[in-house]
Amino acid sequence: MSENKIPFGPTYEEMLHPETIAPEIRAKALKAKEADELDPVNLFNITWKDEDNQVRKIVLPKEITGVDANIVVMLGTYFPSGSHKVGPAYSTLIEGCVDGEIIPGEHTILGPSTGNFGIGVAYICRLMGYKAVVIMPDNMSKERYERIQAYGGELDLTPGTESDVILTLQRTYELKKNPKNKPLAQFELLPNYRFHRYVTGNSAIEAVKGIGNGRIACFTSAPGSAGTIAAGDEIKKAFPEAKIAALEPYECSTLATGGRGQHRIEGIGDKMCTLIHNVLTTDFVTLIKDEDCVRGLKILKDGTDVLIKAGVAPEVAQSLKNLFGVSGLCNILGAIKMAKFLRLGPEDNVVTIATDGFDRYNSVLDELAHRTLEMEDFVLERWLKDIFLDADDKHVYDFRRMDLKEQLFQQKEKDWLPFGYSLEYLNSMRTMEFWDGEYEKYREYDEKIKQMR
Repeated sequence: MSENKIPFGPTYEEMLHPETIAPEIRAKALKAKEADELDPVNLFNITWKDEDNQVRKIVLPKEITGVDANIVVMLGTYFPSGSHKVGPAYSTLIEGCVDGEIIPGEHTILGPSTGNFGIGVAYICRLMGYKAVVIMPDNMSKERYERIQAYGGELDLTPGTESDVILTLQRTYELKKNPKNKPLAQFELLPNYRFHRYVTGNSAIEAVKGIGNGRIACFTSAPGSAGTIAAGDEIKKAFPEAKIAALEPYECSTLATGGRGQHRIEGIGDKMCTLIHNVLTTDFVTLIKDEDCVRGLKILKDGTDVLIKAGVAPEVAQSLKNLFGVSGLCNILGAIKMAKFLRLGPEDNVVTIATDGFDRYNSVLDELAHRTLEMEDFVLERWLKDIFLDADDKHVYDFRRMDLKEQLFQQKEKDWLPFGYSLEYLNSMRTMEFWDGEYEKYREYDEKIKQMR
């Protein structure tokens, strides 16, 4: 494979610290972000940071959260393609490229997903010159399908919804029998873990500088692929007292109770423990009701007057309209719940993630309107009180003891032995040596990317 075939893209280090990118490339990338989304130089905009190298985030007003702790939300909507999932999509593809396993012009890329990862795969493949086939359930928001097709991705739809992701995995395994098809398997490939532990984890550590005591007391994330929650491994290294809470739909509480059901939180809760979920660092599993997430999104999107009446500064209330999607609301409600459960005070920080913005959820709010009799301001005021201000700390399951974690390890075995992984490999994941060893490989990949580009 000739070196000049490797697409030109950033290292892990450059995604965390965009100020280390060559100045002319950085300037070009920032210009392309506004001018041309499909210019390949946008690969160098895959970062949590803005043009001043500050983490893009918002500290939610206490008039919304109702807790003393600071709820710090990192904003994924500013990534190219509108979601941070573009980061693991790129990392998985570039690692395959520099390892000589994925060759431009020869291989078709498969992206199993319930949405944002699929959009990220279609986008990255467009920029890097690959054909993409996105495998996803046939009951997701139509904005997701349109976005994938707009980037030139093909759709291969499996029956079911958000919580039937196992069917997309089975379909991926079927398609990858053809050696021309290379899956970017977000649920099982460790570049997803590396991206989030290194880039998202260290960005989270930077995000709390100058806020409260400058430490992270808790990190909340709803596992879809369980990539994002890997940030917790790096957070715990910096702040050993930090608690990591995995959030699940109340309607599909597989990790917490082995429960299975349909739910409306697109991008999370997959009736499984994903292969790359490091359950050693998961302290709590917390359940969030899907309807609360959709109604919460309605409040932040359309309840500007209600928020102002509650005491939120008008410019802040206005700025919240487009920053979140349904899973972002799930993460925020989980952060509020954990702040209450852990009895956190004004110096404490809870960090969470908004994977994407509102641009892919119009149809979700349309659907809410269809099944809701009234949505006047007085209704939104009641929702604000019930969902945010009076949030309870129920349905928080403690998994800190090793004997309790056994339930999570067994769920992982049940889910992944049928896909050909050995018990020996799964058992190796029961030690931090495995995860730290996998994490450290980001250094080798940075060297390879530099040499080959």
